[in-house]
Amino acid sequence: MTDRTITLARMKKRAEFLRVTRARTSAGMPGLVLQACPWGDTMSPRHAATVSEKMYQDAGGGDGARIGFTASKKVGNAVTRNRAKRRLRALSAEVMTRHAEPGLDYVLIARQSTATRSYAALRGDLERALKRLKLWRDV
Repeated sequence: MTDRTITLARMKKRAEFLRVTRARTSAGMPGLVLQACPWGDTMSPRHAATVSEKMYQDAGGGDGARIGFTASKKVGNAVTRNRAKRRLRALSAEVMTRHAEPGLDYVLIARQSTATRSYAALRGDLERALKRLKLWRDV
């Protein structure tokens, strides 16, 4: 069996995060919230052609996905927010590259418990969120 991993490119612009949020496809878990949106959805026709091609190239030409991480001030102070985002990045590198569907934009949102929850519990949360959204891919 071949190891089918996907390339994860980072989302950094506020407009990209807002586009995924507008899609209203999310799964909340005790340690995190996962939002997902297919490329090109909820985009104005004027921007769809240029932006979709850019996203396509950034994420490995169709064999990849894009991911963004966010932690609001509700999560805690700057140290806590950064720790939560580091943990989400590590999780995505481990789980999303192997089991997430390509061709989508994902946003992982930290919760107050993200920084203190056990890594195994966070991994289970992410796996359940992918399965709940029917985006889990068996390798």
